Amino acid sequence: MAPKIQGEPLDRAVEAVFNATLRDVRSALEKIPVSSAGFAALISPEADKIAGRIEKAAHDLTAQRFGHTVNLYIPLYISNYCVNNCSYCWFGRGNSITRKTLSHDQVAREGARLLEDGYKSVLLVAGEDPKHISVSYISDCITQMKKLGFVFVGLEAQTMSVDQYRRLGEAGLDSVTVYQETYDREIYHRVHPTGPKHDYDRRLDTADRVAQAGIRNVGLGVLLGLGDFTRDALALASHVKYMQNRYWQTMVSVSVPRIHSWPGGGYMENRVSDTQLARLTMAMRLAFPDIILTLSTRESPGLRDRLFGVGINQVSAGSKTHPGGYTETSEDAAGEQFPVVDNRSPAEVTEAIRQKGLEWVWKDWDVNLKPVG
Repeated sequence: MAPKIQGEPLDRAVEAVFNATLRDVRSALEKIPVSSAGFAALISPEADKIAGRIEKAAHDLTAQRFGHTVNLYIPLYISNYCVNNCSYCWFGRGNSITRKTLSHDQVAREGARLLEDGYKSVLLVAGEDPKHISVSYISDCITQMKKLGFVFVGLEAQTMSVDQYRRLGEAGLDSVTVYQETYDREIYHRVHPTGPKHDYDRRLDTADRVAQAGIRNVGLGVLLGLGDFTRDALALASHVKYMQNRYWQTMVSVSVPRIHSWPGGGYMENRVSDTQLARLTMAMRLAFPDIILTLSTRESPGLRDRLFGVGINQVSAGSKTHPGGYTETSEDAAGEQFPVVDNRSPAEVTEAIRQKGLEWVWKDWDVNLKPVG
């Protein structure tokens, strides 16, 4: 069972963040990986006073561990059917969008199109609806991706049992992404009012089941803007540490996407600034030197470009967030999960990576020396 990341220990950690001094921030940088206390100092407002020094430390550590490279991956949405009603997601059951589950032929066409762009790493994404998105269907999609030539296949979909994840691992699955969304139990239940995802504890324990099934990578994260920034950042760091200590054979990756808009124009009470996001990204790298840190196309081109190589070592580019997004016409378009902010093509993103003095990588042992296009 995953730790219950809440209560008095978390309250004390939050207090430490707001009591942090500039001396605490400087002290945190003296020993890397930084301690839990050091992480708290690095996400505190005091850290902004020496932001340049922290950025250099995160940059240098990223280069030391991963070289001057940024990995590229692409999400491939296979279905937007969902029985949950998450208030922040356009896939929610109560939203009036065009629903679609791709046929195997459509999945193959999408995959072939992405291979033409150079992608070798793909993340299959789906809502949660066992009637339209069965384990057998997902297994077949994974097998298709491997046969097409993708060397890394991840999944972000409904939570499953150990046996189900083991079955998908046998089909070739390399990674499972399962964001807790927020570690604040009260807010979690409020934004997940109905559906299987309403079960906070089952969601929290999913990463354990992934590791127990032998899947080699598990992706953790929070959806910044749901809960309090400080509490969710500290809880996420605690969860990463727990996974690394308990399942040392399993690689951990982290992403901290932000909400920029809400279905129906709902109000977000915990908006997170660019400064806070950058602060958290660098603190995560300095606390966990060997994790994969991912930045999605939810963020603006300017912020993404700034963080390439500064903690971030994996990004998506040219993403579409609806089934059939890469091969079907707009007239056939199904509803999207969220609006993309960075709409640049893969060629434009790889050029931005090159401008930072970095190399873009389609897979972690195959470096490309010139931009696509």
